[in-house]
Amino acid sequence: MNVIIIGAGIMGTTFATLAKELAPDLDITILERLEGPGAGNSWVFNNAGTGHEANCELNYTPVDEEVISVEKALKIHAQFNVAKQFWAYLVQKGAIKDPTSFINQTKHCTIVSEPSIDELRLRYREMSAHHFFEQMRYSEDFDEIKSWIPFTMEERPRSEKMAATMIETGTDVNFGTLTEQMARYAVDDLGVNIKYGTHVQRVHRSPSGSWLVETRSREGAARYKADVLFVGAGGGAFPILKKSHLPFARRFTGFPVGGRFLHAPITAEEAAKYRAKTYGKAKVGAPPMSVPHLDLRVSDGQYYLLFGPFASFKPVLERGRGFLDYLRAMRLHDIPGLLNVAIEHFPLVKYLITETFKGEKSMFEELDSFAPGMSKKFDWKPVEAGQRVQIIRDGDLQMGTEILVSSDKTYGTLLGASPGASVSPEVMLRCLEQLIPSVFASNEALQRKKDIFPEDNLDTLIKNPQCYREIRDAVNARLGINRVEET
Repeated sequence: MNVIIIGAGIMGTTFATLAKELAPDLDITILERLEGPGAGNSWVFNNAGTGHEANCELNYTPVDEEVISVEKALKIHAQFNVAKQFWAYLVQKGAIKDPTSFINQTKHCTIVSEPSIDELRLRYREMSAHHFFEQMRYSEDFDEIKSWIPFTMEERPRSEKMAATMIETGTDVNFGTLTEQMARYAVDDLGVNIKYGTHVQRVHRSPSGSWLVETRSREGAARYKADVLFVGAGGGAFPILKKSHLPFARRFTGFPVGGRFLHAPITAEEAAKYRAKTYGKAKVGAPPMSVPHLDLRVSDGQYYLLFGPFASFKPVLERGRGFLDYLRAMRLHDIPGLLNVAIEHFPLVKYLITETFKGEKSMFEELDSFAPGMSKKFDWKPVEAGQRVQIIRDGDLQMGTEILVSSDKTYGTLLGASPGASVSPEVMLRCLEQLIPSVFASNEALQRKKDIFPEDNLDTLIKNPQCYREIRDAVNARLGINRVEET
């Protein structure tokens, strides 16, 4: 079977690697617009990057009066556990030599001020009762919180009442490096073919039912034929979907959201002092990906702090592509959906426009509000983040991700953003199950799947504490993630 994948980011590369592990006979080619793997939204400073386990993100546990919903948090945490199983397998096989090259243990913390303390206390009570979050700690003690996340507390007045939660076994994941290593392994060991600098111009069906992908590159125009086509091209998946002329394409439109971070290099000693990802509470009207957080990031052995994100409205689908590309991707039937979002989510639109024009002074003020004195502590510079494109489905704005597969199982794509890269192996496994079910037809393939994923059923992980703990501890040990016991 001939499989074409558009996009060599974390999604496309994971799909290719997993497919070839399960079905070595597949003929897989990846077409990538950029000059290397993981150079778009997967790159280390183009995304929030830390493994989203729902440990610290308040938007994954919405509160309605005194009732907190933890269902989304449980699903995301289970998905991340499946992701770690895949990465641990790659380490075991030698595809990734050193796990610290892409994943590093980092405390996951949430901090709130007095108006939100009751909400955080409720969240802690509900979450810590489940085995996923049994290691979570809660404190309203100034000095204890300072010992967890010193940079957020050192210059804060002791009179300011705060509360925080902390999980010791969180992670920081460099998805750019992970994608690069997977791509190298996929090419050198699995026989995947990757064509870089290749722009997809058109996608259409041939009379025989195959997909024809017309491209241009430095070598000129080329056409690729696919029995199965998977599009994992981030925001670029929307115009390709429109060109496919599949019936469900009319239901989806892209809503682009950009962003910026404040970025500062720090020393290894400073990183050891603050080895954390700390989330706060989003502003009213802010989109989920705009929850403020102060993160330790690791890239090529160097340490950085990132604060943000500062959202923006940019009518482009991907960094490096312009407004005209976005217009060309639009169809007349998309306009009502965009207008509906503008009306129904006017506070969000207003927020994005306001954030777009925010200058450095205001960015530093927000940083100091989150962590007093931080703007003067390090050499901060604004940096552009990656471009996210949220889903408008049937006129309604969606904040998650969605797998789409054609009825004849020849075309698949992934739309949307958060939690995105963090759960990519689990999402790509589900996509592969839907798009190429024949991969799982043999007992040999099912055994290979079991070798990769000791337990990929989310309900089992959620409902079976012993199974979850055994798998968690095994993969954490292989990835170098170890709980630090209290003294």
